[in-house]
Amino acid sequence: MDTPATPPLSPEELERYARHIVLPEVGGPGQQKLKRARVLVVGAGGLGAPVLHYLAAAGVGTLGIVDDDLVSLSNLQRQVIHDTVSVDLPKTESAAATITRINPHVTVEQHRLRLTAENVAELVSVYDLVIDGTDNFDTRYAIADACAEAERPLVTGAVGRFDGSITVLKPYETGADGRRNPSYRDLFPEPPPRDLVPSCAEAGVLGALVGVIGTLQAMEAIKLITGIGEPLVGRLLMYDGLGANFDTVRYRAKG
Repeated sequence: MDTPATPPLSPEELERYARHIVLPEVGGPGQQKLKRARVLVVGAGGLGAPVLHYLAAAGVGTLGIVDDDLVSLSNLQRQVIHDTVSVDLPKTESAAATITRINPHVTVEQHRLRLTAENVAELVSVYDLVIDGTDNFDTRYAIADACAEAERPLVTGAVGRFDGSITVLKPYETGADGRRNPSYRDLFPEPPPRDLVPSCAEAGVLGALVGVIGTLQAMEAIKLITGIGEPLVGRLLMYDGLGANFDTVRYRAKG
């Protein structure tokens, strides 16, 4: 069955996205790609919050949100898509309400569930691109494996107390050198011991840090959708918040 054509941008949308459209690299065609895009954001927490904010503002047509948690008061120091009146609401519901206030042209699909190896493949398959904002390795592996199988690009990020990292995964494609692009398992063959990766509740995290990494994830997603720039495929971008340093490490597929 043919996919219905995306309606042209309305006069209100042309004004809303004017600063995108005047960019030669984006223009009207790029904005139409954003309007057509279906993006799945896993986690409406610290990383998912800025991702959802900026993709909604950018005009991504459909945003899927996966989260099974409720908003708590301790979330609000960093999860800026929620506010005080959202406490005790499902995070998907709170995030959807904020997105609608930001941009009524965005369709929000709420998935109030915990992503598992059993349900991830079906969910990933109905989106064009996936952004991982989760905080545990089991879920990250499940998402990465499903995206590789479904041939969906994955933007994945992680944070510590004052540092973070981001990369883009497209292991179903080959690079300019003819080698297969690396997968998440090439980057992290095994999860680190659990006692070496404390949770945010245990170790703490600076609120603005997740804003930096989440915004970088949104930027990579926009690049992938519009086809501009060089995505972070085979490159791990690392940010040291205390030293205000960015470093990039290249990595390859094993074998």
